[in-house]
Amino acid sequence: MVRIMFVCHGNICRSPMAEFVLRDMVTKMGVQDEFYIASSATSTEEIFCGRGNPVYPPARDELKKHGISCEGKRAVQLRASDYDCYDLFIGMDSANIRNMMRILGGDKDSKIRKLLDYAYGGDVADPWYSGDFEATYRDVKAGCEKLLKSLGY
Repeated sequence: MVRIMFVCHGNICRSPMAEFVLRDMVTKMGVQDEFYIASSATSTEEIFCGRGNPVYPPARDELKKHGISCEGKRAVQLRASDYDCYDLFIGMDSANIRNMMRILGGDKDSKIRKLLDYAYGGDVADPWYSGDFEATYRDVKAGCEKLLKSLGY
């Protein structure tokens, strides 16, 4: 089983989009039993009194446009103990990578990657600031497609 953790700043836009896009892809391929896919945040900004916020409505709506549900997903924070539980940690931008290294205590097994390094390089722009959820979806989809190819799917 391939265990993948997508990571962004708040776990309400980009990383849940990647989580559910990849889940949809592997389900359509009929290989969902070969994957465990999750997402988390590097910050606690979207977590209050131990309960995370749901996926941001415009991100949820963009997924819905593509027939993908993220129902029930709530923000959670990445923990150092996650390092031994996952095969890959995939961040959305350079700041995520830096914060993942801090939280996870480094990357002794070379598990940390940036999503668009699988596709055409660069960062997945944060739609919280850009407002362009469609562009984020395109980047996430391209990155997930190339990630699957890199894994032999």
